[in-house]
Amino acid sequence: MRVALLSPAEFRAAMPRLGEILADAVVGGAGVSFMLPFSAAEGAAWWAGVDPAKKQVFAASQDGQIAGVVILERAWQPNQPHRGEISKLLVHRSFRRKGIGKLLLQAVEREARAQGLTLLNFDTVAGSPAEAFYRSLGFTCAGTIPGYAYSPDGRLDDTAIFYKQL
Repeated sequence: MRVALLSPAEFRAAMPRLGEILADAVVGGAGVSFMLPFSAAEGAAWWAGVDPAKKQVFAASQDGQIAGVVILERAWQPNQPHRGEISKLLVHRSFRRKGIGKLLLQAVEREARAQGLTLLNFDTVAGSPAEAFYRSLGFTCAGTIPGYAYSPDGRLDDTAIFYKQL
């Protein structure tokens, strides 16, 4: 498994596959901002709106096929130059349980440290398997917001806010 920061050209070339991975996550029930029905084309269109000059996109690939992805975005606020936000940590269901999510987060942490960031944060569905995964990697849950967002099938979910000091 190879994890790398995608160049803008690599990112553009990967958009169809990233769209497939995003659609797979939504269809699989992940709380990643979208509702069912959701297609790979809609996923690719969402990725087309991501500016790789502002958001760093890391991909995990095996035998030339992207298996997972994650975004690191430096906080834009002038009073928060030390903070980065993690989003869209997605691993295609056919590649799960192989340590890919961990590899992607390790790459994000290395890059964040290299940029001088000292704090990372993100949110996830409270009580989900993802919450236990993030805790196992040393992230701390700051709290839960009840009824924060809908799951893809229309259930109202609570959201857990996570952070990690680097």
